[in-house]
Amino acid sequence: MSTVRAFASSTETSSTLDFRLVPGAVGSWATTVVCLHFGWPTAVVVAALGALLVVASVVSSPRGRWVNGAVLLAVLVTTTAFGLAVRLRHLDGHELRAVGQRTDSVQVRVELTERPTPTAAAPEKGRPAGERAVVRARLRAFRADEHWYSTRGDVLLLVPGSSWQGLLRGQRLETTAAVLPPHGRDPLVAVLAVHQPPENVTPPPLAQRVAENLRAGLRRASSTSLGPEAAGLLPGLVVGDTGGLPATVREDFQDAGLTHLTAVSGANLAIVCGAALVLLRSVRAPPVVAASGAAGALLGFVVLAGGEPSVLRAAVMGGIGLLALLLGRRGQALPSLATSVIVLLMALPRLAVSPGFVLSVAATAALVLLAPGWSGWLRARGVPRGFAEVLAVPAAAQVATGPAVVALSGEFSLVGVLANMATEPMVAPATVLGVLATVTTPWFPWSGEVLTLAAAPALEWILLVARQAGDLPAATVPLPGGLTGAAVFTVAVLVLGLVARFGRFRPWTVVVLVLSLVAVLLGPVPLRRPWPPRDSWGVVACDVGQGDGVVLATSRSGTAVVVDTGPSAALIDECLDRLGVHRVPLLVLTHPHDDHYAGLAGVFAGREVERVGLARERSWADTGVLGRVRSTGARVVRLGEGQRWSWPGLGVRVLAPEGDTGVTPGRRVNDSSVVLRASTRVGRVLLTGDIELRAQRRLLDDEDALRAEVLKVPHHGSRYTSEKFLRTVDPRLALVSVGSDNDYGHPSSTVLDTLRATGALVRRTDRSGTVAVLGTAEEMTVVSSGNPVRRR
Repeated sequence: MSTVRAFASSTETSSTLDFRLVPGAVGSWATTVVCLHFGWPTAVVVAALGALLVVASVVSSPRGRWVNGAVLLAVLVTTTAFGLAVRLRHLDGHELRAVGQRTDSVQVRVELTERPTPTAAAPEKGRPAGERAVVRARLRAFRADEHWYSTRGDVLLLVPGSSWQGLLRGQRLETTAAVLPPHGRDPLVAVLAVHQPPENVTPPPLAQRVAENLRAGLRRASSTSLGPEAAGLLPGLVVGDTGGLPATVREDFQDAGLTHLTAVSGANLAIVCGAALVLLRSVRAPPVVAASGAAGALLGFVVLAGGEPSVLRAAVMGGIGLLALLLGRRGQALPSLATSVIVLLMALPRLAVSPGFVLSVAATAALVLLAPGWSGWLRARGVPRGFAEVLAVPAAAQVATGPAVVALSGEFSLVGVLANMATEPMVAPATVLGVLATVTTPWFPWSGEVLTLAAAPALEWILLVARQAGDLPAATVPLPGGLTGAAVFTVAVLVLGLVARFGRFRPWTVVVLVLSLVAVLLGPVPLRRPWPPRDSWGVVACDVGQGDGVVLATSRSGTAVVVDTGPSAALIDECLDRLGVHRVPLLVLTHPHDDHYAGLAGVFAGREVERVGLARERSWADTGVLGRVRSTGARVVRLGEGQRWSWPGLGVRVLAPEGDTGVTPGRRVNDSSVVLRASTRVGRVLLTGDIELRAQRRLLDDEDALRAEVLKVPHHGSRYTSEKFLRTVDPRLALVSVGSDNDYGHPSSTVLDTLRATGALVRRTDRSGTVAVLGTAEEMTVVSSGNPVRRR
């Protein structure tokens, strides 16, 4: 494997440091982020300033010496800003956005640029798969005023997972969609909400058909030869296909800091291309043939694995390394990394704000800049060379990616370095065997089964390490999310690094680390109030994972109204048990998405449920809910705008939806959610289901009805929430019912910032667990279980 290591070194961890292109890469990245955030006018200003700087640098430089680092930086900033100004100006004035404001839905023609990705976790036994998926596409045309208009631009489609599953990159199709404005900094024309199967679908390109056949062959061979967990892991390890990975394994990998193993990265590409070089060099192939063969393997692997940010970064670096090999020059890692950043950001500006790209670049930079020095420091103190490298590489990568990981997840793995050390020797053989199984299975199915079976010991070892590491006490430590958490982590690492740098303080470093470890293992002293609350509560947001489950108290002991059940019968049943609820006069199911109704059986378990309220009864026909409810003896009642219900200590008014007109492409399922305003002992409570922008705009017609002390934030904090809507409600407390590490990106940081700007206290079930509101509207108290569900 020496050639593999040489190839990896040329593209990842070369010890030759050449910083000349680094300022240009940093400048391009910073320019892209600033322009995406502030828009095309800022991009024009930056481009103009950059051009002036170029001219000034050339004029002031000595003759023949004007090509220097400052000029290169100014040229890159100018080029990047100018390109973004053109792109962003085109997006701001795009015709589709104007059409979307005039009509509920529009027909579009698109070309998919990636495969549809489910927005929920993989289905578990007895639970249906997530019904929504997301897919990026290139807009080709749209229909308005009975005519088709050619156009261009990137769009993001929110689609039904079942009918769009199996589509491949490069396929063209037509569909009808509601046009939503894009949020965040992704340069999109629009977000298209689709609620129907695709139409007029063209066949996929030949390369994509071949790649899908290879992926399907690997899945078949794995399922035949391996156990369920290993069969789900191998496709993820080889090509990033995690569709069959059980939820429990996902959680173990996350807690153990091993999630990167199932995200295709430069390591996978280095293994594949390095193996190709080994094979070609072993038969004494000339450098041109060896480099060409490795390049073919590189391109084939990119098509097979898809266009993930980490794959694109590794592919560009690998191409540069192969070019250096072909020219007989030594590949240098830092210039290769900087060049890949510059090229990719100019081609795909969205990568500048992509978590996957940030993590990939940070990890690679750590391998180049930190790992060699740390390994040398360990060797100088008697640590064997091999062990020093195995320890330094994951430690450097974890420290470098730590700020981004903490900002995204709000936690940091304390066992990640040791878990990566333990699994690293098994990753390469499992990957190589998996790749061989992938390319041979379509022609020789028996060979795929043999090769996947040969990978079983390595896979089982990786699973064992993840399971054991994830089960350790305090495997992860919770930290603040967002920029605050990233800053806290960065400052802590810098302080420890400075302390460790000076010899006289090293004993104190050990003391600090030991005391910190003891504090983490013992856990914080519980300072919160006892749970479940002993005082009278008015509303409780049950932690049901990624879903909604809200309980409204009446003044009768043990009696409460329940709004939605979440996806898990066990979780809602446990919450109601702890609250002492044994009678439910009304169970409201806001809309037919399984994260709001799939836990139905848990509400009925051992309780008297009198009525189940639904809107648009016919939209529930395919869910089986109607039959299940009627089999229990409960009545099904239809809810509509203007209805009022009351019990001692609790009154409920239905604000939406209006009449039973059904769900059309322009009226999305989420926007047809039941919206309730409840009068409780803790004040007015607004429960909004999953309504999005269109339904929120309609509700703003009666602003007085929206004002409430407590708001259940729409759609788990989705970015499709109007700032005006939130400011009109003006809540004192905002409850976000959301699952940890969900695939939707909920809750949106923009929504959270808006809520905090209004003065609202924000409580999230993924951080606080079940949340209860006690007291009165004048003296409101919020308590939580402090034990959030770690599942999706």
